[in-house]
Formats: sequence, C-alpha cells, structure tokens
Amino acid sequence: MFKRPSSSRQGPLLFTFVVVADTHVNESGDVSSSPFHTNQLANERARHVFQDIAAMTPAPAFVVHLGDIVHPVPSLPTFADAVAQFKDITSALAIPLHLVPGNHDVGDKRIDWMPADQVCAAYIDIYREAFGADYHAFDRGELRFIFLNSLLLNSGLAEEAVQRQWFEAEMDRAGGKRIFLFMHYPPFIYKEDERGNYDNIDEPARSWLVGQMKRPAVEGVFAGHVHNFWYDRTNQAEFYMLPSTAFLRHDFTEFYKVSAGYEFGRGDVEKFGYFVVDVYESGHVAYAVRTMGRQTAQGQQQAAIPTRYLSHPKTSTFDRVGVELRHPWAESMQITATGGVQEFGRKWARNDYPLMALWEMGARLSKVPDIDLAEHESRERMRLMARLGHRYIVTTLKLPQEETTVDSGMQDCGVYALEINITLSNFARQKEAWKSYRRHTGHSLYLSKILTYDGSNYDGKHFSHFVKAGFALDELEGSAEFLTDGRKAGEFDGITVRIEADQDLASCMPQLTAFRQRTGCLILASLKLADKSLAVARIDDRANAAKVVQSMALSKASDGIAFVFDTFMDVDRGYFPRNAFIDRRFNPRPAAQAFTMMSALFSDFEVLPMHGFGTTRAGSISFSAGAANFVLLCETAETVESYLERTAHSELYDLVECCTCLTANAIADFHTRLMAKPRPQLQVLLIRTS
Repeated sequence: MFKRPSSSRQGPLLFTFVVVADTHVNESGDVSSSPFHTNQLANERARHVFQDIAAMTPAPAFVVHLGDIVHPVPSLPTFADAVAQFKDITSALAIPLHLVPGNHDVGDKRIDWMPADQVCAAYIDIYREAFGADYHAFDRGELRFIFLNSLLLNSGLAEEAVQRQWFEAEMDRAGGKRIFLFMHYPPFIYKEDERGNYDNIDEPARSWLVGQMKRPAVEGVFAGHVHNFWYDRTNQAEFYMLPSTAFLRHDFTEFYKVSAGYEFGRGDVEKFGYFVVDVYESGHVAYAVRTMGRQTAQGQQQAAIPTRYLSHPKTSTFDRVGVELRHPWAESMQITATGGVQEFGRKWARNDYPLMALWEMGARLSKVPDIDLAEHESRERMRLMARLGHRYIVTTLKLPQEETTVDSGMQDCGVYALEINITLSNFARQKEAWKSYRRHTGHSLYLSKILTYDGSNYDGKHFSHFVKAGFALDELEGSAEFLTDGRKAGEFDGITVRIEADQDLASCMPQLTAFRQRTGCLILASLKLADKSLAVARIDDRANAAKVVQSMALSKASDGIAFVFDTFMDVDRGYFPRNAFIDRRFNPRPAAQAFTMMSALFSDFEVLPMHGFGTTRAGSISFSAGAANFVLLCETAETVESYLERTAHSELYDLVECCTCLTANAIADFHTRLMAKPRPQLQVLLIRTS
C-alpha cells in the first residue's frame, strides 16, 4: 500500500500508471549469462516488483515496461526460456502491460564498434512473436500514450521509415490530447548535443526525436537502458530516465566519493526501483519507489510489505522546512570508460541522485551557496526545479549587485530570499545599501550574524579557529530592540537563528515565537546536525529523525518561522563530520525517511495546531490534523511503553523504521518488539490518540 498526499495543485486525480525498466529476466531463477551474482537475482526481484504492483489498491490503470525485458539476446537458444519466465512472473497482473523492446530484446543499436548482436529484421520478428507489437499507441480519455521502438532509429532497416511515418501520424492525430512517450534508449542523458555513446541515440535520429519531444502537447517522456535516475526537460515535456529493478549500471558509480559497494556498485540495491505516476486533470506526478532489491522466489507468496510513503515537491505543502545543500547537488563529471561496451573515451553525466532524494522527501525548500546562482549549470537546474515548486534561499557573504540580481533572473530560479552572513560592524556600514537592494529587487533579506571569535571555551591553551553564523538563542533578548528598528527601517526582513544539535527544538519554540511576535522579524532557524567539537563525528540518526519530525510539525504551527537543516548529505571528512539525510552514495538515511512520512501524512493540512507537550519531556509534542489528534513521542523505549499503556491510541507510526500499525494486533506486536532487548534507546513515534 502506498500513502501519499490526496490533494494536488494540479486538480483531481484521473488515474495512476506504473513504469518499470530493465528487469533483465534470466532463462531460469538461478542462472544468468552475466558473471555477476547480482544478475542471478533478477528473476526474483522482478517477481517481487510485479507482485507488488498487482497488490496495489486501488489498482493502477496499466503498467509500462521500458525494455530489456529479458537478459538473453534473441540469438541465444535461452531467449525463449527467458520469455517464458517473464510471462510467468507477470502473470500476477490483472491490468494491461505495455512493452517496448530494449537492446537485449531485439539487438543493440547499429554502430560499427558494437560487439553484441545488433538489431535486425529477424530479431524484431522473434520479439513480435514473443511479445507482440514493438511499437504501438492507445488513448485514455484526453491522453495519448505512444510506445516507440528506439532500436529502429538509425538502423537503416525498412521498418525504421515505417515506424517514423506512423509515429508522426500518431502525434499529428493527437489533436488537443496530452501525450506521453515511452522508449528504451534515451535520446540523451546529459544534454541534447552530447557526443554519441552507448547510452544515447545517435544522430541524425536524435535531433528528429528531440524535435518530436518538444511538441507542445508532449507532457512526459520515459526512457530506460541507463539503469540510473536522471531528470530533464525538453520544452514542456518532463523527461525521466529510470533505474532498473535488476542491477545498477555501475560505471556511473564514478559519482561516489566512497567505495562503490557490492560487486563494484552493481549491487547497490538502494537504487533499484520503479515509478508510480499519478495523472491529474492538469499535469502529473512521478514518484520513485525504491524496491531495495527485495526478492520473491518462484512459487513463494510475497512477504507482507509495509506501507510505503510517497511525496514530491508537486504535492508537498511543507514550504517552511528544508535542507542546506553544502555539497554539489547537480554535479556533472566525465564518466570513465572501463571496458566492455564502454571501451572508448569518456562521457558526460550529471548526478541526479541528490535531486531524487529531495523529491522523495517532498522537500521544497533548500538553502544553497551563492556559487549555485553564479554558475550557469547549477543556476539552470535551479530554474528548472523552480517550475516544479522548489524554492531557494541563497546564502552569501555579501550583498549582490542589483544588476547581477536582474541578470541572473533570481525569481525565475526560485530564489525568494537571501541570507547575508556579515559581522554586525560591517552591517552597520552597509545599512543603506541593504535598504536600497530590498526596495529595488523585492527580495527578502535574512541577517545572519557572523561570530568570528568565541571566548566561551578559552582556557589559555586553545583558541577558536572556526566561524559561527547566526544569532544564538541567548542573544535574542539583548538584540530585540536593535533588530526591531532594523526591520522597521526596511534594512532586512528577518534573521538567522542558530540551533545546536543538542538543543531541543520544541523547547526553543516558545522563545522563537515570542521574539517573532515582539520584533516582527522573520526567523530562519538553522538546525545544526554537527557536534560542538569539530573533531567529533555525530552519527545519531535517530536524534536527527526526531528533530526532523519536530520541525515539520512545528513549521505548520508557526507563521514566519522556517527551518533549514545543516546539512543534506553526510560529512565524512574534514571538519564537523556528521550524518545527515543521505549518505555518500546518495542513499536516504532515517532523517530522509522520516521527512517523507511526515510529508505524505500531513501535506493535506495547511495548519497543524499545537496543543502543548505530549509528555513531561519537551521534545514530545501534541498537535491536531483536522479532526484527528496526534502525539509525537521522542522518548526512551521505557517511557514510550509507559505512555502507550495508559493512553488510548488507534494508530501508531514508527518514524525511524517506517513501520505503520493501524490495527489492534499490529499495535500489540509493536509493543512486544518495543520491549525486546536489545532496543534503540530513542524512539521516534507518531501516535494518533483520537
């Protein structure tokens, strides 16, 4: 079962469909022509996926497979056995399954250095006999879905011209219908004019296809082959490249700054998955579903899958809580050719896994350094993401020139505020410039006080050698008059307040709220995840998750206060090492999963009124969502058990383990597990009390 926000800015939900890519089903459950162990598990992983889809309630309208259906190529005698395996695996589906061929299904694209069998008429005939038409289209209401055999492009086969004429006619006859396109090979993975490589469509067919994608009626394009996630846009069309259910194309693990993991990255199961696409009256939302490499053996009933939580910036309403993107989040690099069909040269690619994690969380707000706005590529990614609902606070050491602001098109890039880090002495000399900037640009400014010297730890042997930015809580009272005057004078809109990792956020809220009401200043709460010592690693994922869910609940109860976590990706080297939302392979940690759950559960509510603390500990808070009342418990296992024994409750959510208990038996089972030893000390639970 999937839980996601029921409301959308895009009108009523019309229907849902599912997109799967690159299952690479083998001729039997324990044999693969690939030497990698990961490939031997492809059948069981595909079976899990299709049983998962078959169990969806309500059922999707249809399923799309983007090719590389099977692993053996048509020239092998095992091809027919793999086809039979795939049909058995998908027999659980009671809904239509639409296929397009991949290079493993009809042969590789035509290129003179390709070592594998290339596409030919005989292989296409074998495919058609096994699976049916290799290209087709159908309509559903006011939408048209077109499925393309991308291996025909540039093939020189007679069928290439036939498909092209048919495709253009289908596009022309669509009239006012919205169009979705599906194919195996993507036309490009990095930019439209990139050099040809194993992962894209070569010229001249690429330009023709991209031109078709740019027709105004095309809303979405889905491609496989690359076994990784990328997102782009061609005119109005959102362009998705999907991960595989079977294995990672591990040449792209060059993105990692750590070891690639199992089988040199091929077995990075946290990136395996498929997409669920909700189609609305106006637009669509594509959710990534991570399968985590789960398996179901032939003849085995699928194990119960816990409720999965889905979110996206298009559906999330958590506008006042986000993350600081200290690391590059749209980093491009040349991917090394290491052999096989990647023998020659290098190819450019962008790492979109940080973006995928942000989408899964439904994180709409990010703080980025000014270099992201200054450099063309990251600025254009900001502009692209702004169309989906992303909003940015740009943090900088100096006030930009007004003409620079205009030239960069900050508003089009989703920038709504600037955080200026400055000493108070320098600010005093620049007040008039700040006033002028606000008056002429309309951008909000946050004053982030720089503390360059901290004598609180001075003992005659050590000295402070790091910078702190933001007002401390204990500075607010003494600075209230000065900051009130500055806001009224139009010098700034708000201030940054620094909240340390060991400060309980819920306990801080009364002081933040009182300051906001007294001064009228907006507050940007910078939530630190690092230890106070720059040499001590803070790796407490449960404490991070607790602060995440606190901030999300509080963000919908406090106007004018926003929360940004520092930082989004783990810091595992340098100063202040700490765990964050994603690890250095860009896979989600508990903080990210907790963010997703809260976003999925409460995005349908604009306000979550607070009712005080849930227990004697300030970190546990009580709030309501519509007619339902909830308590957020961030407590020891013993305290949680005591609370549950004396309090009536109908629903229980473990926000770290992503566990949902909606029945009395499930809650009783949770109680039993809770008191089992060993158990984590800090529990982060959401309890519905009425």
